[in-house]
Amino acid sequence: MNWLEKLELGDAEQIAVQYTPERLRAKLATLFALDRRLGQLIAQTSEPALGQMRLAWWREVLGQDPASRPTGDIVLDAIGAHWVGAESQLSELVDGWEYMLSDPPLSELAARNFINGRVRAIRAVTDGGTAVEVAARRWACADATAHTSHEDERALFVRIGLEESDLRPHFSQPHRGMAVLNALSLRAIKRGGRPLMEGRGAALTAIRAGIIRK
Repeated sequence: MNWLEKLELGDAEQIAVQYTPERLRAKLATLFALDRRLGQLIAQTSEPALGQMRLAWWREVLGQDPASRPTGDIVLDAIGAHWVGAESQLSELVDGWEYMLSDPPLSELAARNFINGRVRAIRAVTDGGTAVEVAARRWACADATAHTSHEDERALFVRIGLEESDLRPHFSQPHRGMAVLNALSLRAIKRGGRPLMEGRGAALTAIRAGIIRK
């Protein structure tokens, strides 16, 4: 089992990583693994103060010298291997997830700040410009919509995700992974916030989006 197989990623994120060039693959996979870990942390936290303490731990450890960090955790080890010198950009994820500690249902401001934290972190992986930013925003909305149990929040994330539904971003070859994630996310949002890989059409959507000839 290689390092990628050991990281916990969602199905759509795994596909996006596989379509990503090798030079960016490890960095993107690590980001998705940290995002998933933070999401699990928030989901398992019933007291906002406790959640803030746990997020503060992540901020602290991301600010440490890699040699001073604990070892043996697959996500931390991946960060140390693939994000050296850029860990502060991963803190954007931590900052974004803190807004999810707000009492449900989320306010629109909290939801947008959460989305923006994820977008800024993904933007740090690559210089894909507007296309990557659009894809990251759609993914942030689609993923959040599929995992919330609050109907008002689901509707809010769907609405935000559909704000740019008329945009057809152009992806270059190095950004095939984000092209795949963009297509899956927009499909999920248009279906009312369903899981990204739900239904027979998901795999075909991914394959079509991954065909970039230039």
